[in-house]
Amino acid sequence: MEKSFSDSYAAAGVDVTAGYESVELIKSHVKRTNIPGVIGGIGGFGGMFELASAQYKNPVLVSGTDGVGTKIKLAFLMDKHDTIGIDCVAMCVNDVACSGAKPLFFLDYIACGKNYPEKIEQIVKGVADGCVMSGCALVGGETAEHPGMMPNEEYDLAGFTVGIGEKDKLVSGEHLKARDAIIGVASSGVHSNGFSLVRKVFDINEKTIDVYYDELGAKLGETLLTPTRIYVKPLLALMDEVRVNAISHITGGGFYENVPRMLNDNTLAVIEKDKCFKLPIFDLIQKTGNIPERDMYNTFNMGTGLMLCVDSDKADEAVRILNANGEQAAVIGEIKNGQKGVEIC
Repeated sequence: MEKSFSDSYAAAGVDVTAGYESVELIKSHVKRTNIPGVIGGIGGFGGMFELASAQYKNPVLVSGTDGVGTKIKLAFLMDKHDTIGIDCVAMCVNDVACSGAKPLFFLDYIACGKNYPEKIEQIVKGVADGCVMSGCALVGGETAEHPGMMPNEEYDLAGFTVGIGEKDKLVSGEHLKARDAIIGVASSGVHSNGFSLVRKVFDINEKTIDVYYDELGAKLGETLLTPTRIYVKPLLALMDEVRVNAISHITGGGFYENVPRMLNDNTLAVIEKDKCFKLPIFDLIQKTGNIPERDMYNTFNMGTGLMLCVDSDKADEAVRILNANGEQAAVIGEIKNGQKGVEIC
């Protein structure tokens, strides 16, 4: 690429040589995500992955795409860009894992006002970290400079993942029934949803993110930028041992929007909030913003980032396996017959 440059394009705001420099800087991060199945490296027109279909009788591909929302504003204000990529991966791979699929590969898309190679490297480092955490490969991506459309210092980040699962082992909710136990798995914080409300509550700016709160044991910005937890490996370990009847990733819309997504008609999820995990950041948001409890549970994960349902006689075993794989899990409710929805008591 030594001979590839355009003074005219650079004068219009697009520096192609910065793009080439970015690619060189991210190569080592991409390499450490390689897993069996990856063919070739980055730089081609398409990322290639060999599907080991012989391991499956009826393989099904499961895909997911997402971004990080306005949490990215925190990265701008703190000038910290090496974890937002973890959030992007988490939002995609956790969704795919909810279907019982194993993520295989990931692609990212970065749109920026100006390509600063060192910043792009930090963003992709986070993406690679997330891929390693979830056991999938980063096989490609795109960095697009948008002069005149975005401020030079800003960017947006989105991703896409593809996973695979055995058709008769996918989690579709068909086995869900009354008396199933609902198991909650702790979140690491706000994760990547509800940040428009968070920013309004705290009037987020350079000063407010630097305020230390005793109840958090940290500055506000540090707590809010904590990466979204990736549940893939613990979930897969659980599904190797116990049949999981339904799974819900608690993202935007909180309990009231996401829990019903795993339910069948005529099944009601009854959740005991005192048994759910609690994090100080949510009490602080509610108190500072004077937000009704109903709105909190309809916006945030409230300390429980994932819920799953198993047969009641398998609940203790499921909790044990999740905890043994590094999670904090507990039974937080049960499925009952009733109108499809969620009841928090």
